[in-house]
Amino acid sequence: MYVSHLSLHDFRSYPSVEVPLEAGVTAFVGRNGQGKTNLVEAIDYLSRLQSHRVATDAPLVRAGAEQAVVRAAVVRDGRTATLEVEINAGRANKARINKSPLPRTRDLVGLVRTVVFSPEDLTLVKGDPSDRRRFLDDLMILRAPRLAGVRSDYDRVLKQRNSLLKTAGLARGSAREGALATLAVWDDHLAAIGAEILAQRLALVEALRPYVGKSYETVARGASRDDAEITYKSVVESGSERSGPEPVETTTPTVESLRQAILAELARRQKDELDRGISLVGPHRDDLLLFLGHGAGAERLPVKGYASHGESWSFALALRLAAYDLLRADGDDPILILDDVFAELDSQRRVQLAELVADAEQVLVTAAVPEDVPAALAGARYHVKAGEVTRDE
Repeated sequence: MYVSHLSLHDFRSYPSVEVPLEAGVTAFVGRNGQGKTNLVEAIDYLSRLQSHRVATDAPLVRAGAEQAVVRAAVVRDGRTATLEVEINAGRANKARINKSPLPRTRDLVGLVRTVVFSPEDLTLVKGDPSDRRRFLDDLMILRAPRLAGVRSDYDRVLKQRNSLLKTAGLARGSAREGALATLAVWDDHLAAIGAEILAQRLALVEALRPYVGKSYETVARGASRDDAEITYKSVVESGSERSGPEPVETTTPTVESLRQAILAELARRQKDELDRGISLVGPHRDDLLLFLGHGAGAERLPVKGYASHGESWSFALALRLAAYDLLRADGDDPILILDDVFAELDSQRRVQLAELVADAEQVLVTAAVPEDVPAALAGARYHVKAGEVTRDE
């Protein structure tokens, strides 16, 4: 799978641009602020309907324009399809395949799959739990696009339930009784949808774990694949919770057992939730825990707070490489996007990362100067300056 042509209209800094692409490596070189990252951001947006740089769509529409259009010709198994998304400021977005409208924009998710490496990846290690939850959910949805709807439903239920908790917490007498009865209905919704997300995340972490160890061994100096460990920590007390660095032998929880566990925890924490006016139970409160050891039998410590800067970068790279390897194992090479990442790495990690990804079907690189592009990633090169994209001959 690869993108053979990219068209942008009123996306970010581009009134209009056409960029022919090809399989293999393509590098976009230009100083900061010239528009090179906007090009790869557009392709990633087409994959996930989310930007790796901003949380909302509004900044993606060029200042003064009402909408932006991202269109790409995608080649898969020798056949080409044109994917298009229309980003409307303040209104619902629209999606098309070969000019035919899709009933739901999210039906576009996962038709082209991307893995992005960027300077922001360090937040996977040093940032808040929400960054790691987003990493898991984005990967989960790329593997099973239907889960985009499940996550959207969960966000809607969570918002409604939080609003009700604020109301119920202030209510008195019969008004409070009515609010609590309504809350029970929303508890059922949150537990049912939350259990499905939790089950999917648990399965994903198990599938991802061996790839993380292998990738860390590759990118970290002198490391072994047993040094890096990931576990999932849930606020739900059940056999699914793994809060420590060592694997625990447990039976795989069913969606129903997780639903019952969420309901039980909701009942236990109801007073706290009413007092605070916010949902304290569910997958939106969970975390992906990262641990490092140094050699067999060594104590494992949390990466956050204990790892050096270099070890933190190695773990962040290992997570992205593991995601790439897992998607690749599913059957299709995802498009790899290396967005200004080489400027953040020392020379050895630059070379290692470049050699690891050089054989991907399509690699898109952005860099401020030509010297930031490793020799292993030789290929097509575009110069980007003030919104002009020119191919070097």
